[in-house]
Amino acid sequence: MINAIIESISISLNAEFGDRYKIHREANRQDLEEPCFFIQCINLAEKLFFWKRYYRQNQFCIQYFPEDEFHKNQECCAVAERLFSCLEYIDVGGDTVMATDMRYEADEEILRFFVNYDLFVYKVGEPVPVMGEASEEISVKG
Repeated sequence: MINAIIESISISLNAEFGDRYKIHREANRQDLEEPCFFIQCINLAEKLFFWKRYYRQNQFCIQYFPEDEFHKNQECCAVAERLFSCLEYIDVGGDTVMATDMRYEADEEILRFFVNYDLFVYKVGEPVPVMGEASEEISVKG
């Protein structure tokens, strides 16, 4: 499920920003060419809701590495505004998932955009083997 959400985030980012902005899933700071994004799941929580239904909270951090050397803060703020709109709804496996708790932090180097995609999951257990046929003989005394 996490990889499907990351893939959906990548598709939304690509649709909003285009192919010029590279999108990474694995952190390797030496190979990053600005401008680019790095997506990671930073927190996952799951609570039993009812029987086999669970409420799963998925928190993601999308890091943006700006291109402009002299106006990094302005570029990060502009990108953050676009992230609020393009990540509000994503399509995960044919289902629309709404973002919650969106916020960002910008420092001198990068933008960190935090977003939750909380959803219900239904866990299907292993099938119980079907009972075979049973036969019984009854006899009466006397």
